[in-house]
Amino acid sequence: MKKLFLVITLFLLITATISNVAANGNTDSDGKIQIGISKLLAHPALDQIEKGIKDYLAENGIDADIETQNANGDISTAASIAQVFKTEGKDLVVGIATPTAQALANTFTEIPVVFATVTDPEAAGLEGLENVAGTSDMVPLAEHLRLMIETVNPKRIGMVYTSSEANGIELMEAMKEKCEEMGIELVTASVANSAEVMMATLSIVDRIDAMYVATDNTVVSAISSLSSVCMDNSVPLFSADTTSAFGSDVFLAGGFDYYKSGLLTGEVIKRMIDGENPKDIGTLYLEDLEIYVNLDVAEKLGIEIPSDIIERATYIIGNGTQIDS
Repeated sequence: MKKLFLVITLFLLITATISNVAANGNTDSDGKIQIGISKLLAHPALDQIEKGIKDYLAENGIDADIETQNANGDISTAASIAQVFKTEGKDLVVGIATPTAQALANTFTEIPVVFATVTDPEAAGLEGLENVAGTSDMVPLAEHLRLMIETVNPKRIGMVYTSSEANGIELMEAMKEKCEEMGIELVTASVANSAEVMMATLSIVDRIDAMYVATDNTVVSAISSLSSVCMDNSVPLFSADTTSAFGSDVFLAGGFDYYKSGLLTGEVIKRMIDGENPKDIGTLYLEDLEIYVNLDVAEKLGIEIPSDIIERATYIIGNGTQIDS
């Protein structure tokens, strides 16, 4: 009987401890804030965002324990990560990319939720919430089309997009609208995951004059295979992400510095920690479009890049290395 009493007592103590952690958070006894970062998948742009966040917090004296989880491109995994963070009692959570940010915002209604570089926060249902704020990398599609017209003047542009990713669909539909305005045909192919990107590219590459990749995380994560297909078929590849253009056969890119995006997201986090109302912070937008040109790819494709574009370029690749712009 005494042994049974001890077992029951121990069980009650363990249950009470677990309940207390779930209810009151997981802040260490040394007072560090507990931050959970949920990243859709690993690729150069998203990795740079994560690095920028951590660097900003460290440089601004935010003493935090940061846990990063990778959803590997799976939306159900993103939802599971959000539940894990809730069980662990995080003090603040960050979603890098639209699906992870949506999963966190759906799970947390009281603690601060920060979204990082979500293309269209309003369409994603992330604006106007009491506990949510973040950063956006809304793509300047009109500027990208102008760059394409100035260099190759395409009549048909190809675009691979992720049918399960909100920003992928939004960007495809927006690009279609812009192309119609300029009398250009947009040829699309959808994918569910990065493993399908190469086959999707092959399915349309012989019907287009140029290929365009937006800030669609699943497609960008497979940029090397996509660019190889384009190069094999002499189709110039334009990208909205300069970070992932390095080391691939991207012809021209116009995008943002995603490390700076991470720094900007870190600023949002600090402002929340300092007590500012997330609704008052709202969405901070990236500016200063960077241009990447690859002279080696241009030469192989027989395309002459206008001098004014080269003069505006932030990054110039020639003879296999980066040239000072």
